[in-house]
Amino acid sequence: MAGGITRTTRCHPPSHYLFKIEAFSLLVEAKVDKFKSNAFEAWGHQWRLVLYPTGNKKSNGSGYISLYLEIEKSANLTLDWEVNVDFKLFVFDQIRDRYLVIKDMEVPVRRFYEMKTGWGFSQLLSQKTFKNAGNGYLVDDCCTFGAEVLVIQRTPKVEKSVVKKPIGGTITWKMDNFSKLDKKFYNSPVVSIDGIKWNLVVYPKGGTGVKDTHLSIYIKLAEPHTLPPKLQLYVKYKLRLRNQFNSNSWERTGKHHF
Repeated sequence: MAGGITRTTRCHPPSHYLFKIEAFSLLVEAKVDKFKSNAFEAWGHQWRLVLYPTGNKKSNGSGYISLYLEIEKSANLTLDWEVNVDFKLFVFDQIRDRYLVIKDMEVPVRRFYEMKTGWGFSQLLSQKTFKNAGNGYLVDDCCTFGAEVLVIQRTPKVEKSVVKKPIGGTITWKMDNFSKLDKKFYNSPVVSIDGIKWNLVVYPKGGTGVKDTHLSIYIKLAEPHTLPPKLQLYVKYKLRLRNQFNSNSWERTGKHHF
């Protein structure tokens, strides 16, 4: 065991897939960076083995054979899909008729999802160990790899919080006969923006601390009791007082957690 990776041997083949290469040197001579197997089915999903004959150099695999398990994207996967997998990868010892089994015991279950569709080992076997005919892995230019897949089914309900790119929107409120407004403050009609209700609040003669010296304008979260408990909203906003004669409108921008 090294770095949480175990290498054991067993006699029986992997349960799901064997990937035989009868001319390994051709991949090396052709400078094939990575080579994918045919797709195979396990636990209702399609998978492939991805082999780096000279190692995955982007993942510290120089001088090694690199091998990965990759899930195929398909129509049966939902938009926010994820598949949790306990897997083993195999290399066949052709001399002793047994399999080398490689498994990550430190993180035994890996999560496959949209941004991470492959997991495996960049340092599966060193090139020296793999190419030594006495080890039985590469004999007469032939080698065989394999995979065993166990999908961990999620039964409990899992709730997710998603940070979404906001759609944004505009609240426009025309106030007539402004000089005759005598209440302390006025609420605009409620506008729904991306499913959240908002309105403007205007203090014609100024709010707290600026009474009779300023006009005060606020953006307000309307009907907060209709929202989920402890919901947090991070809002960037721009307040504008339109100039009715030219384009020199008054504007102020801000941001706030509601």
